[in-house]
Amino acid sequence: MELFASVPEQVEAKRLLTTALAGGHAHAYLFHGPAGVGKTAAALDLAAALLGDRERVLRRVHPDLRVIEALGEMIRIDRIRDLHHDLHMRPFEGDRRVYLILDAHRLNEDAADALLKDLEEPPSYATIVLVADELGPLPETIRSRCQLVPFRRLTDAAVRDFLVASAPGLPLEEVATLARVAGGRLDRAARLLEPESRERRAALLDVARGLYGESLDAAAAAAVVLDAMQASGAAAKRREEEAIRDVDLPTREAEQRVRRAQRGAEKDEHLAALELLAAWYRDLAVTAAGAPAVTVNADRSADLATDAAVPGVASHAVEAAALCRDAWRVAEEFNVNPGLALEALFVRLRALFAGRAIPSAGSAVAYATDS
Repeated sequence: MELFASVPEQVEAKRLLTTALAGGHAHAYLFHGPAGVGKTAAALDLAAALLGDRERVLRRVHPDLRVIEALGEMIRIDRIRDLHHDLHMRPFEGDRRVYLILDAHRLNEDAADALLKDLEEPPSYATIVLVADELGPLPETIRSRCQLVPFRRLTDAAVRDFLVASAPGLPLEEVATLARVAGGRLDRAARLLEPESRERRAALLDVARGLYGESLDAAAAAAVVLDAMQASGAAAKRREEEAIRDVDLPTREAEQRVRRAQRGAEKDEHLAALELLAAWYRDLAVTAAGAPAVTVNADRSADLATDAAVPGVASHAVEAAALCRDAWRVAEEFNVNPGLALEALFVRLRALFAGRAIPSAGSAVAYATDS
């Protein structure tokens, strides 16, 4: 099998890694980029190339492969201390050991400090691969000691290929729409194929339209998103429980893995909802401007045309999209209370479309953080 064939696109990342393998690879790599674009698959492919046993690496049972993931909301120092102890054991087979640190952006300060020591002077047989959804939380001292390998959002074409392979009978128009909504992420594309996800998307677009009408208040709009978050979290919880059912894990570790999967899915659903709202209002603006061919929600072109013709809607669409994007940035960066943050956003959107003064987005009101 061709090296990194399981990872779509990512030409730059593949070139860097292929060159490194051919000419003397680095002792540490940092794969960084959005979730759902192939970083973990590439890390496992790299480990398989280094260890020479793809089947056992993909099953994560190779004795010279160690995979570290966040427990709960972060990677704590005890996990890095375990890695440090394991790092100085000679390989069981061959001449290499590979350490994959997934969710590396979740390293807490103590764990990051402890890892830095191992990155500075690793054993000659060890390769450490950090996989992070974002670089910001990682100290510069860690970033500077790793070979940075960037991953980008995938093109619509790559996501369409994935959707066609996953659901061969799906009409091509729906494939194109779902690829745009997925925003370059295969994990979201996979979820959009689920009937429940389609229902949640339809409900959210009803929210987007209701906010410039008189049929929906802010609390009811927030409840739609919160219900979707809860459903997505419950599904992730079930999947994780199934995945670890036959894995020998301490009770605390198993519970934390399940909780992290659930919370991660809830946050991603929150962010995806804000992205879709922003896309809808952007679609209104481009439809009003006479460019319906570039809309994300192409399957709802009739609704977009109808709404764009309503006086006062299209003229506020660009600002509405900006409010949603601002809410996304805050939700992505901070530990917000989703209910309060969403309700505050929807109050502001209703005021915008009604032509009233928009309430301030002060952090104490609009984006209350969890204690």
